[in-house]
Amino acid sequence: MQFNTILVVCAGNICRSPMAAGLLQKTWPRKKIHSAGLVALVGQPADPLAVACMQELDVSLQAHVARQLDQALLREADLVLAMSVEQVQAIERHWPFAKGKVFRLGHWSQQDVPDPYRQPRAAFVLARDLIVQAASEWEARLL
Repeated sequence: MQFNTILVVCAGNICRSPMAAGLLQKTWPRKKIHSAGLVALVGQPADPLAVACMQELDVSLQAHVARQLDQALLREADLVLAMSVEQVQAIERHWPFAKGKVFRLGHWSQQDVPDPYRQPRAAFVLARDLIVQAASEWEARLL
């Protein structure tokens, strides 16, 4: 199956999902990569620590604006990547039609990406490194 539109989901849509979406967009520039939050801080920019961590990888989050996950975004996506098993389950419970295209970002390594929100820089670095690892595992399987 061809995954042309990928949606990345986290809680607030200001830390993990923008980091992952930015990285995936850099990896696959011809794909449509979106991000959203289950309880999004709608209208907020990416967390400054997330921005700084991704700048180290030459990924800009400057244009990011948080938005709420909704049915339209889920319907448009060919693949939905969430940060935890709980988020996958919440999406599938609320939008049963999405079952089968919702996976944990860390699916292949059986890992969640812990939320760094309101934590020190080290938590953002850990989240970024887990996102990089998970993205490379998806890349290896989708190309």
